[in-house]
Amino acid sequence: MPKKVASLEKIYKTYGRGNLTVKALDNINLEIYKGDYLAVMGASGSGKSTAMNIIGCLDRPSGGIYKLNDIPIENLSDDELAEIRSQQLGFVFQQFHLLSDATALENVILPMIYAGVNAEHREERGKKALEKVGLSERMNNRPNQLSGGQQQRVAIARAIINKPALLLADEPTGALDSKTTEDVLDLFDKLHKSGITIVLVTHENEVANRAKKIAKFKDGRIIELKDN
Repeated sequence: MPKKVASLEKIYKTYGRGNLTVKALDNINLEIYKGDYLAVMGASGSGKSTAMNIIGCLDRPSGGIYKLNDIPIENLSDDELAEIRSQQLGFVFQQFHLLSDATALENVILPMIYAGVNAEHREERGKKALEKVGLSERMNNRPNQLSGGQQQRVAIARAIINKPALLLADEPTGALDSKTTEDVLDLFDKLHKSGITIVLVTHENEVANRAKKIAKFKDGRIIELKDN
């Protein structure tokens, strides 16, 4: 049986109070195992991004239990959550969030600086990560010298640099054209085959269909969970 990386048990998330309370998540149950490639789908307001934020330890549930690698996160301090994010999670967003005055290599090694990895190992691992995403020739280029697809590859290399237990991608192809989208999805396929566990949020069927499992959200609930 594969190792359970993350589990959400009876997760609720509400915003506001009294008559102005909005229920973003309503009794969510979901398990993510090592080696999974899960697409989270749903319309705007369905709860998929809220679920991603809880899985990524960027937000806390209002009720229920969320465990990452068997660690319940709801009682952890902000500093402890930040440490878990840096050591166990990798993030890829629709906007690339690269430092404009830093090279591709400098952007990639940034999480290792926060994690306390020494300089010699940082550069070596950064070069390998860029090689893995097909950008070894571009490591000294700055973001404005790279195409959108290349910038997203740098962001993916940065996300996997600390060997996360879970790679979280929130609409990672939303800012890309169809050809570049295919290239980035091919890269996610490759990373998944190398053993990386991926959770990808999308509203596009063709993107979700590249995953091995699909969870469909509506009105804060999972209405369908299926193998793909």
